[in-house]
Amino acid sequence: MEPYEAIRQTIRKRRTVNQFTADPVPVPLILELLEEAVWAPFHSRREPWRFLLFAGEGRRQFSDAVLATYPADKLKQYGEKVAEAYCKGVPIHLVVLIDEEPRPKEWEEAFSAASALIQNLQLLAWERKLGVVWKTNEYNWDPRFREAVGVKPGQKVVGTLHMGYFEEDKARRARPRTPVRELLTLIEDAPTQ
Repeated sequence: MEPYEAIRQTIRKRRTVNQFTADPVPVPLILELLEEAVWAPFHSRREPWRFLLFAGEGRRQFSDAVLATYPADKLKQYGEKVAEAYCKGVPIHLVVLIDEEPRPKEWEEAFSAASALIQNLQLLAWERKLGVVWKTNEYNWDPRFREAVGVKPGQKVVGTLHMGYFEEDKARRARPRTPVRELLTLIEDAPTQ
């Protein structure tokens, strides 16, 4: 298969996965995928992204950080279920960070670059039979969560990625896309004066 067709198929076949098998994901595999994903474009002189990776028993720290954001009634009702899901049901939690930036242009460039990196990672993971769900839950902004997982002051969480092996029938179904012609305004001629 020619490279263009292989890339096209990966883009179209990749799906969000949020139900994983119990199979552990080797940390070296995640590092390998990240080594390739960081080839996303960025505008600044230094790469804008940083990562926090929770695997194995480290998932408990992630789970505890999420649960620290729950009000008492929600914690009582869902705490054990959430802890079980995050500690046993999700093999890898990856938090993608950028430095907060007060200048809008630089902030948008860093955020866009980190988003491109996440897309690269999702495509690479899919090719290695790993599913990914990219979450932007409320806890990403909660100071209790941020401190508990190690987000430093001045960093922004771009997303929390939950990753693991999956059964293909558990991946979300593709939603139809609007044809580009319905979304495109084509400007071919220079305006007349």
